[in-house]
Formats: sequence, C-alpha cells, structure tokens
Amino acid sequence: MAKKIKKTRKELLKEPDEFINLTGKLIRFATEHKNQITYAVGFMVALALIFSGYRFLSIRSERKASALLDQGLAKYETFRNDNKPVEAYDQVSADFQLILDKYGSKENGKIARLTYANICYNAGKYEQAIELYQKSLKDFEKHQAIRSQVVASLGYAYEQQSDYASAVSYFEQLSSAPDAITRGEALYRLGWLYDKLGNTEKSNAAYNKILSDHQDFIYIDIVRERMAS
Repeated sequence: MAKKIKKTRKELLKEPDEFINLTGKLIRFATEHKNQITYAVGFMVALALIFSGYRFLSIRSERKASALLDQGLAKYETFRNDNKPVEAYDQVSADFQLILDKYGSKENGKIARLTYANICYNAGKYEQAIELYQKSLKDFEKHQAIRSQVVASLGYAYEQQSDYASAVSYFEQLSSAPDAITRGEALYRLGWLYDKLGNTEKSNAAYNKILSDHQDFIYIDIVRERMAS
C-alpha cells in the first residue's frame, strides 16, 4: 500500500477553500448557460448560492465557538477545583470574551455567555454577572426552564449586592412558576427579602404560602420555626 504523502503548509494554503470552490462552480455554470436559463431560474440559483454559503459559514462558526467553549471550560475547571474562583475568573475571562466578541450570536456563543455569567457570579463579580444574565434572558426567551434559572440567578446576584428591591422583582416572577421546586425556593427567598425590607406582612405571607402549598420543601422546618417564633 502506497504511503500517503503529507502535504506541506504551503501546499495546503494553495488548495481552494471548500466554499469558494463551490461558489466558483455555481457562478461558472450560470455564466455558461446564461442564454438557456430564465431570469427566474437565475434568481433561484442566486438565492441557493447565498443560502448554501450562509449555512456553510454558520456551521463552521458554531464548531469554532464550541471548540473555544470547551477549551475555556477545561481551563476554568482546573482552577475551580482548587477552590480559587477569582483566579479561575482571571484565567478564563479573555477566553470567554473572545467567544462573545466573535460568536456571541451563535448558539454556542449564547451558552458561553450564560456560562461566563455564572463564572462572574462565583468570583463575586456581581455587576458583570447581572449584565450577562440580562442578555441571557433574551438569548433563552423561548427556553422556559433555562430562562427560569437565569431569572433566579439575577435575583441572587441583586441579593448579593444588597439590592433587595430588585431581587424581589425577579423572585416574584418565579413565585408562580409551573415547577414546584422553583416556586418553593422563590417564596423562601421572598420571605427573607421582604423581612430585610421591613415588610413583615409580605414576608409572613410568603412563608405561609410555603407551609400551605409546599409541605415537602427542603427548608420547611426552618420556615416552621420562623413562623412559630
């Protein structure tokens, strides 16, 4: 069996790009048959060319974004496992920013944005996390489960900044969520937040809602003690 000859970098660079080669063939075909095809067919060929090119470039961009995201996550895990969230943030910030700058509108770019928001939160960069979470709300507006997690993350981020009023606005959105666990957690946070804001009536209302509707809530005993005191 003949040994496959490895091409040099110079030879590889001379090879036509796959998309450029496809484009050239379509253009040559249209030129050579311009007297045989109608304007309508020519228009359809042009549309097909544009769509094919866009799809090819889109798939290639998604793959690049996915590869960069995998690299960034691998690097982050290395430092996170050493319980150094701030150092981990410092090490991967440039990597994630590159993904967002080049592929922020791609699906893997959207996942990278939400991942980076969580990294910022874990590092105590709450203002930056909030900005990224706000964008993720739009990114995942059609994915209710993910969007609910983003809303909760915004609530926690504002809570960490002691902006309790803003935190309340997000947990209120989740207090009527379809998922029972999400509702229970939201009500628990609302009870705590309203207490911080000095609104005892609303705080007690949130806790009582847990006692009446969420008997299997993980912190039910704490709520009972709170209401009994």
